[in-house]
Amino acid sequence: MLRALLAVLLIAWLPAPGFSQDLQSLLQEHQEEVAKPSRRTVTPVLEALSASGLPEVPRFLERWQDKAVYVREADGLFFYIEETGDTLTLLDITSGDAVATGVSSDALDQVKPNGGVRRAIAETLVQFQLSDPDITKRRDAVDAIARGLDPSQIPPLAASIDGEPDAALKTRKERLLNYLVARFGDTSEARIEAIEALSSDLSVDARAVLSQILATRTEIAEDLPEDANIARVLVPGTDLPEAEAYAMIGEQTDLPALVDASSIRTTLERHVEDGKVGGIPVGQLGTSDRRLRAYDTLAEAGTLPPRATPEIIAETLAAWTIYEAYGEPDSAITDAAERTQDAVQTRVGMSQAGDLALDAISLASIYFLAAIGLAITFGVMGVINMAHGEFIMMGAYTGYVVQLFIPDYTLSLIVALPLAFAVTFGAGVAMERLVIRWLYNRPLETLLATFGVSIALQQLAKNIFGTQARPLTSPDWLDGAWQINDVIAISYIRIAIFVLALLFLALLLFILKRTRLGLEVRAVTQNPRMAASMGINPDRIKMMTFGLGSGIAGIAGVAIGLYAKVTSEMGADYIVQSFMTVVVGGVGNVWGTLAGAFMIGTLQKGIEWFNPSNTLAAQTYMILFIILFIQFRPKGIVALKGRAAGD
Repeated sequence: MLRALLAVLLIAWLPAPGFSQDLQSLLQEHQEEVAKPSRRTVTPVLEALSASGLPEVPRFLERWQDKAVYVREADGLFFYIEETGDTLTLLDITSGDAVATGVSSDALDQVKPNGGVRRAIAETLVQFQLSDPDITKRRDAVDAIARGLDPSQIPPLAASIDGEPDAALKTRKERLLNYLVARFGDTSEARIEAIEALSSDLSVDARAVLSQILATRTEIAEDLPEDANIARVLVPGTDLPEAEAYAMIGEQTDLPALVDASSIRTTLERHVEDGKVGGIPVGQLGTSDRRLRAYDTLAEAGTLPPRATPEIIAETLAAWTIYEAYGEPDSAITDAAERTQDAVQTRVGMSQAGDLALDAISLASIYFLAAIGLAITFGVMGVINMAHGEFIMMGAYTGYVVQLFIPDYTLSLIVALPLAFAVTFGAGVAMERLVIRWLYNRPLETLLATFGVSIALQQLAKNIFGTQARPLTSPDWLDGAWQINDVIAISYIRIAIFVLALLFLALLLFILKRTRLGLEVRAVTQNPRMAASMGINPDRIKMMTFGLGSGIAGIAGVAIGLYAKVTSEMGADYIVQSFMTVVVGGVGNVWGTLAGAFMIGTLQKGIEWFNPSNTLAAQTYMILFIILFIQFRPKGIVALKGRAAGD
């Protein structure tokens, strides 16, 4: 206590600080409200500070919000502080200059606004932050306005737009101002113009503004009020159940209560006298008509409250009107909002269809990359390679290993693509030489052997890389998405995969149509015996083809790993779709594989759109559809021609 008294005497002895009389005097007029603010009393203070026009007000509000304002007990003046060892330095609230040093903390009280006061201060700060030189503060101010639209925000927001140097932020301010005017504009003409401008805005915020303008409340009346802005009249039995309509009317008028069958039974059980209820023996109350008659008898005697009979319900519903009225009283505004909402919903529906189509194309490009290698090996060699998914996995892990040594993600991707091809090409050639070549024309043994290789490769990957997913990070220029509008967006990674699929389509067509290897592959595919008689080595072609298909799977693994998890089981996620793509499209045909991938991708996305919460069901329906499709077109969409078509 003695130390506190000495500190007070010391502060009183110090010369008067050179604070700003304007701000300090303004604060002194509301000294109690500033020192001990509450949500109820802070509003006049904030209004006075906002109206003062003092340049130091924004900084004071920020400090006040951050609990960095202190009041001196001796005279009630406000200061900022700096800690200097065990004592404090008082800073002028206008200039920030030191006006007193060596002050004890016992001589000051920290101003501690509660959460509600800090939110009120933040709302007041918005008008100052909208034109702050710091773009971060301007963005924060716009975010604050967007979180809670208020008519008081219109003037400061409108005043800040012309001087906004950032084009993107200026556009956002203009959009936000349009929302505010649409809801709170001074004139109907201004509001209608702002509402009509929303027809080109598909954002959730714009749709929320329209929904708020068109918000309704349910009312009842004997006659429709002439001054109400009626949205629609509800017809009992059509728009809502008759019982619900009667109950709504009963909440505002004195009507007999609705009593259901179970309540009647329970009530009658409590009024049994001498084996009878309402003069009816208990044994005769087995039908609903008799129970109702017993209940009505007790009601006439005053023992029970009367119930609502069908006749009473019908008369009541005929006498009253139930309607939905807009909260907005101006019908011209709600009419404009309805027209705009209809236009927006139409555009949103079209955009959703476009977004679904882009998703389908994106998924089709992934399936095409995963399946094209399998299509080549399956078509040329007739080998059911169950380890094809593991070549995809090997390619993804190759990309991961490359990134461990090359931290530049763009350069690592450039290196990983050809390296993944080389690794999986070599693995495919080795598998063909060691396993597949001994099992030609033995499909069951081939399937079992490749399935065993698949399990072995998965286990090998687990032993080397573990069971946790490994990251395959995309370059910065592949981050984000191409935002066509507020509904349609597609990630840059998927666009890159689509472009990669097109490049491989062109490359494979060039190899198959313009090179000797392609000519030999097509010859072996069409007629292996005739190709051998013409000097082509079918074994060599099969080895090269299997290696080529495996190499393409490796490149697909790098592409898929950029957005999917890289694990030892990732290949299993694509092997089924790859086989379906090949079979549906047509075995051994590049165009058929492309058509099959597009069909599978479109079908899967379409089914998921109808049932988005159950992807397993979507895959099940897709498989059933494909089974039916194969029954009618067993050779696929694009069937082989020539002798191979009859094999």
